[in-house]
Amino acid sequence: MAALAEEPITSDRSRLSSPMLPPPYSLAEAKSGADPLPNVTLSPPRFPSLPPATDRPGIAVTRHADSWSRGHYSKTTRFLRIWAFVLRFLAELWYNGKHWTYAGGFTPEKLIQRQRRQAIWIRETMLRLGPTFIKLGQFFSTRADIFPSHYVEELSQLQDRVPAFSYAQVEETLQKDLGKEILTLFSEFDPIPLAAASLGQVHRATLHTGESVVVKIQRPGLQRLFAIDLAILKGITHFFQRHPQWGRDRDWLGIYEECRRILWEEIDYINEGRNADTFRRNFRNRPWAKVPRIYWRYASHRVLTLEYLPGIKISDYEALDAAGLDRSLLARLNAKAYLHQILDDGLFHADPHPGNLAVSPDGALIFYDFGMMGRLRSDVRSKVLDTFFGVAQKDANRVIDALIDLEALVPTGDLSPVRRSIQYLLDNFMDKPLEAQSITAITEDLYDIAYDRPFRFPATFTFVMRAFTSLEGVGKGLDPHFNFLEVAQPFALDIMADGNSAYSNDFLGQLSRQAAQASNTAFGLPRRLEDTLGKLEQGDIRVRVRSSETERLLRQMTLTQMSTNYAVLSGSSLIASTLLITNGQVPLAVPLLLLTAVLGTAFVRLNLRLRRLDRFFKESD
Repeated sequence: MAALAEEPITSDRSRLSSPMLPPPYSLAEAKSGADPLPNVTLSPPRFPSLPPATDRPGIAVTRHADSWSRGHYSKTTRFLRIWAFVLRFLAELWYNGKHWTYAGGFTPEKLIQRQRRQAIWIRETMLRLGPTFIKLGQFFSTRADIFPSHYVEELSQLQDRVPAFSYAQVEETLQKDLGKEILTLFSEFDPIPLAAASLGQVHRATLHTGESVVVKIQRPGLQRLFAIDLAILKGITHFFQRHPQWGRDRDWLGIYEECRRILWEEIDYINEGRNADTFRRNFRNRPWAKVPRIYWRYASHRVLTLEYLPGIKISDYEALDAAGLDRSLLARLNAKAYLHQILDDGLFHADPHPGNLAVSPDGALIFYDFGMMGRLRSDVRSKVLDTFFGVAQKDANRVIDALIDLEALVPTGDLSPVRRSIQYLLDNFMDKPLEAQSITAITEDLYDIAYDRPFRFPATFTFVMRAFTSLEGVGKGLDPHFNFLEVAQPFALDIMADGNSAYSNDFLGQLSRQAAQASNTAFGLPRRLEDTLGKLEQGDIRVRVRSSETERLLRQMTLTQMSTNYAVLSGSSLIASTLLITNGQVPLAVPLLLLTAVLGTAFVRLNLRLRRLDRFFKESD
């Protein structure tokens, strides 16, 4: 079975330990007049008593299905629904920042609780908005430099459950793209999809030469939907880029272009087929990993035919145990396969969730779905190694330099807060024993540091971090004692030994590293002095002096001024309402009285805050 880009909607056919469903519908039976459409009960004996499509085990029907799933792509409707979502999201952000909106007063815990509720609403709304936003949400689940960790955590769970499209649309797509009818292309074709998702669905078939294959077919109208949604999103991007607050120090247009490129690449099945071929060649000498073969004669930009490689889903632990497979070994092989992709091949699977991995009866890993792939050029891999060296040496400066070279960190005027955060992260984790370290915990801390800081994680970097986290989750599901860093350590040591021969644990190695560091510092000192003097001449160096006494006085003055404004406004409103009442204009006076109550409450709360502030400053003195 081949999985789609999201978590597939699997039936019992994805488990070798379960009985197989009836064999595919024979085209010979189709010639006899049987109706192959999955929306009706089939009469041929090879599909006895087939239930309606909504009740079948292989198809999930969800309340998230919306007009987009029926092909209704109105530009006006999409424009209104997307902008309504964005404007409500912005209103929620504004609401979060107002302390008076919290019952009983503001606390960080109440803010987190509110953000979690909003994150669930965002995820569910993206599901209803359809494929573009499902993919957009999955993309932003890797961008912790943009959104708080609570939003990122919820978006990482974004897996779509959508109805399959009809068999008639499958026939139409195959006829248009491959130029022949299904009767001519295949000897058997199962009208019930093995898996269905927002981008497309997968059917099992048999070629006239006897090979069992799976046919991946794109959802009809998907390219038109992407074009409509991306045009609307471009306007929203320009709005954010021009905003005086949100557009500052943020390249929204660059983020949009990155999203657009990833979306179009993922629905180009020719591109996916090339990725699969390259991936298969990379693993040709590793018998413990299998990749489906592509049948290019039956492929187009919307149709992809692959070798049928059945297996046990890697998260189906009962079936793995029943087959007598070593789950601990599978966890290590999965991590080993990914490290080979990153460090040796430079082409890696960017979405290694359990739906895209299976296990053959002989214990080999089977990879599915090659639409979302990441690439690491040789120069980028060398910069990644520099980051490894900096982490191994607990050198925050080297890590920062490597991140700047990777364009994951913007070199702002003052990087001292970032340097302190990274040094704390290195000291906190590198001093722990390896078995106590967790790549998930490290990633979460890195994302917490990145949010609202000058980090700008490129797509490749975030794909790697997300994949590491997913791999550790899969590994711990297979083996509770699995630790990704333990598997990765030999790879990192081999690479560091090859790239830095002086790196060793003995005394001479330590002495050579210190000597090399001292020489690098000595040779680099003139350049650093020259850079500093150049920045001074250009006015790029700013000296910030903080005076706590001045800040205290300014804060008190600001609050006092606001309190005076509230007092004047509430007094004016009260006088105006009194005059209206004396003149018999009670209906007009009621709104003014309500306004007076609101302003008076704000005045009292502000004065209480001023008192607490004065008391705090006196105690601190």
